[in-house]
Amino acid sequence: MQNLTGWLYLLIIMFLGSCTTMGPGFLRKKSPHEKYGQQLIGVGLQEKAIGRAWFEAADKSLASPLTVSLPYKERGYFASENADAAGLRFQVKRGEKLNFELDKTPDADFTIFMDLWEIRENKSPKLLAYADTSDSEISFEADKSGFYLLRLQPELLSGGEYTLTITSGPSLAFPVQGKGRNSIQSLYGANRDAGARRHEGVDIFAPRGTPALAAASGIVTRVGLNNLGGKVVFFRPESKNYILYYAHLDSQLVKDGQVLNRGDSIGLIGNTGNAKTTSPHLHFGIYTSEGAADPLPFIDPLVKNPSNISASAENIGKSSRINTNRSVLYKSIGSDIAEKTNLEAGTLFKVDAASADWYKIMLPDGNRGFIKSKFTAVEVIPLKRLTTQKQTPVYDKPDTLAARKIILPQGETVNLLGSFNQFYFVKAGTTSGWISRF
Repeated sequence: MQNLTGWLYLLIIMFLGSCTTMGPGFLRKKSPHEKYGQQLIGVGLQEKAIGRAWFEAADKSLASPLTVSLPYKERGYFASENADAAGLRFQVKRGEKLNFELDKTPDADFTIFMDLWEIRENKSPKLLAYADTSDSEISFEADKSGFYLLRLQPELLSGGEYTLTITSGPSLAFPVQGKGRNSIQSLYGANRDAGARRHEGVDIFAPRGTPALAAASGIVTRVGLNNLGGKVVFFRPESKNYILYYAHLDSQLVKDGQVLNRGDSIGLIGNTGNAKTTSPHLHFGIYTSEGAADPLPFIDPLVKNPSNISASAENIGKSSRINTNRSVLYKSIGSDIAEKTNLEAGTLFKVDAASADWYKIMLPDGNRGFIKSKFTAVEVIPLKRLTTQKQTPVYDKPDTLAARKIILPQGETVNLLGSFNQFYFVKAGTTSGWISRF
């Protein structure tokens, strides 16, 4: 098997290295994943089993991702002999800045493509960003709230360990000098005028005269006065499609058309306009072509770190087994734990990755999910010995239509290592495989 793998590796390198055509649409900038897939097609590998498996894994990771909540961290393993991919789905609010970091071992000769997608209702996912093969980071500012998806996929016959870390934080700086989240005392959407209108921003309280700051570099679009906001400033961040609104200022320190750097003073906080009966504060709003947006995700300085990985790394990339009937397979972890399946003791699986005290696993039928690491056997040792009652085929998958590896004679004694559905996973001499339950 090692000789065959080595031959395939040399064949792929030879073909890809000599491939110069990019095919239709070559003028459009493509991601490294797309370029690699196009090269595989160019040399005909999509018609071979190993190439088809790579494309099928890529599609499946987009169609059936597992759901996590941010921040998130996992340590995983891709085996070089398998064409595999991982898809993670998570919810993001408009204005959040996402950071994706990927560390891998070995660093050389182990390429993982990392792509970020927007999940769209009744449409195929839209590619938003990707890491270059020379880089292992993506930084992305969400311009709409919704679900996003990250796909990881290595090149064919490329394997190793990786650690993925996803964090989220604000895309803008906090707009009041020396203040933070605790200074926000009124949120977006709160009732105003006995319910006649909704609050279209956040109120950040600070002593009179505290500087209100430019939350990004950009240009002042208007300095003015109105009944609600009193002394106001409208400011457009550079290359953004929204306007920042500063209201209730005691004084304005800028003029129309003035270019500011992030952190420059825009004005001094007060309580002008309809805030005369309240303590000094900054009303900070964000307006888009669709109307007002919640500013909190844009400026919330609270950045949470993902939980430490406490699940043992020794099981990653190996086969393991459920050791209790209380184990449950979840399709998501975090705030949205809904779809789940009970697993019986003895169920065999492969550990793809570890996150906090969870294992991300793949069952023998290809289904994936999360289980608590404490419910797994540390080492797959024989549960007991079985004796065949008749001639018994050993399959390479838990399916009677799968390929037969050997046929055991009646009276053969085998070691039982695990189970799945109506099959046992056994070892007979040097051969391991699946047999129908007696």
